[in-house]
Amino acid sequence: MPTGLTRDAGWETGVSKTLPLPAGAVWEFITGPEGLALWLGDVRGGLPTERGAAYATADGVTGEVRGYRPGDRVRLTYGGTTLQVTVSGAGPRKAVLRFHQERLASADERERRRAHWQGVMRRVVEELGVGAG
Repeated sequence: MPTGLTRDAGWETGVSKTLPLPAGAVWEFITGPEGLALWLGDVRGGLPTERGAAYATADGVTGEVRGYRPGDRVRLTYGGTTLQVTVSGAGPRKAVLRFHQERLASADERERRRAHWQGVMRRVVEELGVGAG
């Protein structure tokens, strides 16, 4: 099976980075208005935390929250795909931030989304003011 193709979730891609910050600080940023704008867009009224709740961004992306565990993960639909953002502790002052998107249509879409998430991660690192971790 080609890289990035799964039996259950179709094409998928993910990007992760270890950041030199406590997991709680990364979570607060990534789910707050500034962080949310970087990975999802400007969500009217903020991202809901209830399973099944709908969201809409200012630029027309709509979806549904599939799961929300405070301090840990957000899982939601994003167009015809599923997107998950996780934050996990990697030591007293380190956290791993992951973006994972599945149910992509093709290998080409997988490569485009991978490049997109790499760019998002670069912007998150810049906004948090941290270097490579």
